[in-house]
Amino acid sequence: MKQAGNNSDIFSIKARLRRLKRDTNRWSIFTLAIVLFITLPVIAIAVKLLEGPGETWWHLVDNLLVDYIGNSFFLIFACSLLVLITGVGTAWLVARFEFPFRKQLEWLLILPLAIPSYIVAYAYAGVFDYGGSLDLIFRFLNLEFIRIDIMNKYGLAYVLSISLFPYVYVSSRAFFLNQAGNLLEASTMLGVGEFKSFFRLMLPLARPAIIAGLILVLMEVLNDYGAAQYFGVNTFTTGIFRAWFSLEEPETAVYLSALLIFIVFALILIEKWQRKSVQVSGNRASRYIHRKTGTRLMQNLKFLLVLIPVILGFFIPVAQLGYWAFLTAEQVFDFNFIQLSLQSFGIAFITSLVTVLFATLLIYFAKWSNTSGIKSISKFGVLGYAIPGAVVAIGIMIPTLAFDKWFIVTMDSLFGIKTGFLFNGTLVALVYAYSVRFMAVAHNPIESTALKVSNSIPDSSKMLGVGNFKTFFKIEFPLIKTGILSAMILVFIDVLKELPLTLILKPFHVNTLAVKAFEYASDEMVMEAAIPSLFIIFTATIPVIFLNKLLIKD
Repeated sequence: MKQAGNNSDIFSIKARLRRLKRDTNRWSIFTLAIVLFITLPVIAIAVKLLEGPGETWWHLVDNLLVDYIGNSFFLIFACSLLVLITGVGTAWLVARFEFPFRKQLEWLLILPLAIPSYIVAYAYAGVFDYGGSLDLIFRFLNLEFIRIDIMNKYGLAYVLSISLFPYVYVSSRAFFLNQAGNLLEASTMLGVGEFKSFFRLMLPLARPAIIAGLILVLMEVLNDYGAAQYFGVNTFTTGIFRAWFSLEEPETAVYLSALLIFIVFALILIEKWQRKSVQVSGNRASRYIHRKTGTRLMQNLKFLLVLIPVILGFFIPVAQLGYWAFLTAEQVFDFNFIQLSLQSFGIAFITSLVTVLFATLLIYFAKWSNTSGIKSISKFGVLGYAIPGAVVAIGIMIPTLAFDKWFIVTMDSLFGIKTGFLFNGTLVALVYAYSVRFMAVAHNPIESTALKVSNSIPDSSKMLGVGNFKTFFKIEFPLIKTGILSAMILVFIDVLKELPLTLILKPFHVNTLAVKAFEYASDEMVMEAAIPSLFIIFTATIPVIFLNKLLIKD
């Protein structure tokens, strides 16, 4: 009897091991399937490259490619310089010094992120144009108007920088607040001055945080289409649109997309390499930094220095758009515009649900799988954010168009049924593209929240024989719902602002606020673009305020 009991226990253990192995393989397969689903656009572009370039490729290489490369790298260099000065400078001032309205300016500095770069471009073009706001002010003051031409690559660099510097500001401020306290105390005890401490100590140690924010800026710079097209500056993204739509050569657009992907991933590798070279350990004791007060004159000077980027990056564009909205409200704000807004919000909401669902599945399938390396492979699923929207759109059009053509031919030859496109040119392809592009936006807040949940909690549930899904919904979901909610909000706003991807993939009968604003501006009706632009801006302020609260809490 005892021997039979032992054999029963052995069989039971073996059965559990087989079930565990089967479950591990299943979760690994599901994880790989999601990663393949998300990386399909890049794979499609890589496969398409094997077919060779289009007929106009060599003409483009001889006449335009140097212009694309030169302008893109000029924007990378100029924007890097401007956002580093603005973002790091303001971050240090609000973290290190006390001055009037510091707390208010601390979150106001994040607000330029709520305005898409192409909308800032429209606003500044109106400010500096003949008959624009600056011209009206000069006339009111009886002064001669001196027009500043910003419709060039220098003006584009300014517009992109003043709207994107908060990426560097946020990452730099987080480092200064969490790490600077003890470091500055040690520096002061050694008799090192404030100026020398900042440049010789704080800047080198903050380099990983600064570069992390800068990489996000450069990705947005390379992704920009609306501002570059409006200012007439040739970049890789405008070249991709020209090759696909004007020249009608997908092969040439694919080759340009491949070059752009190479540049983006080179930037990512540089960021990864430099991050390894500097290690800073967190310390709860160094969380708080003692702010210096200084004289009244110096306090007012710091206040002005911090206020200027807020005025340039947020208040001037919003004021210009508000003035235009007042002039054009009767022509633009009607029932059709309300329908357009609801359509935009509906697409953004559906996309946020789909993206958050896939991000959550990717995180937990990889977590439930004990296969070696599967978690590392799952990280490839969030690389879509590093790929410009135009490239994602091209990468999705290739496989969906090929599948639809195959399906139409197959249905006609086998069953004599005439069908249309199932995916290409539909909302399905558009939502899929958004999910690929913004998977990282949903993945990061969910993962950071999930990591705070102790493994002992779900492990205890599983020891009681409860399955993974039931454990997740009963125990883990209530603990990570804040991260899921924040992910939905962030994806919602990013979808609302996205322009190049939407322009390529949106169905003919579908429109969004971003596309409508772009269409108005392209038709020389930039004043009419104000109301859809303001709808985007005011909706986008929600995650900005949410982000600031998270930073304060952390």
